[in-house]
Amino acid sequence: MKRVLSVALAAGMAGAAYAQQKVDPAIAAYAKTSGVSGNINSVGSDTMNNMMTLWAESFTKMYPNIKVQVEGKGSSTAPAALIAGTAQFGPMSRAMRKTEEDQFESKYGYKPTQIRTSYDALAVYVNKDNPIDKLTLAQVDAAFSKTRRRGGKAAATWGDLGLTGDWANKPISLYGRNSASGTYGFFKEHTLKNGDYKDGVKEQPGSASVVQGVTEDRFGMGYSGIGYRTSGVKLVALAETTAFSDGSYADVVSGKYPLNRFLYVYINKAPGKALDPLVKEFTKFILSKEGQEVVVKDGYLPLSPEIAKQELAKVE
Repeated sequence: MKRVLSVALAAGMAGAAYAQQKVDPAIAAYAKTSGVSGNINSVGSDTMNNMMTLWAESFTKMYPNIKVQVEGKGSSTAPAALIAGTAQFGPMSRAMRKTEEDQFESKYGYKPTQIRTSYDALAVYVNKDNPIDKLTLAQVDAAFSKTRRRGGKAAATWGDLGLTGDWANKPISLYGRNSASGTYGFFKEHTLKNGDYKDGVKEQPGSASVVQGVTEDRFGMGYSGIGYRTSGVKLVALAETTAFSDGSYADVVSGKYPLNRFLYVYINKAPGKALDPLVKEFTKFILSKEGQEVVVKDGYLPLSPEIAKQELAKVE
């Protein structure tokens, strides 16, 4: 557990610089209870790997006898782990697909329970030295996709995206996630309109790797969760057409920021039966004041009290 925590904390604190939003005081603090013990296994989203680890660290301080294992290889690994019973928690940076829900239901006779844990703004990053400040989704699609379903002209150089001077003829170096990633699927669906990625996109095994690639590549551009923002990259304001947004909390909640999303945790809860105490308490912690402060600490955006209350009702 300590080794996993040290790795995740080293990567995750980069997002803390962006953590400006405060947790709403109407979200209640977590109340420690008795009779909670055992092992927690979490398998799923790489985007949420740091956050799951930070939640686990805070939770085990209250319950020292609990052991937690966090594995983040991509959202697509969560449904299989839940179905097999090898994990109680399946963090996902996208909603579970119908086929995945159906596979779960075919085994258990009911659907998995979806818990919204936080907001995320999926960001498009460029190197900190890049002068570009904003892009439409059609321009982003033109850079990343060979099918260009948003109708934009092909963009191979930074000049194609409007830069001049020394930047004009420099090729756009693209960084993205691999196909096991929920972020890969979300970006493909919401930015490329399910079009095809260009063959030249350098697929990375993790969110931090995307940001690191763009940091080290002056002509790089990549997509990753906003919690992975560092001083080596610049977040580009995005718009469907003309209403640009840099992913502020208000814009994410209102939907003005076009690549807003929830980050989820899926659990196995049988209808009409009491949830395992350990699973229940860890979920309650995630949705508590302390759990949402972890969200902010990791550079993501906390839930509103209304949504936190709705999610809590799912485990009571």
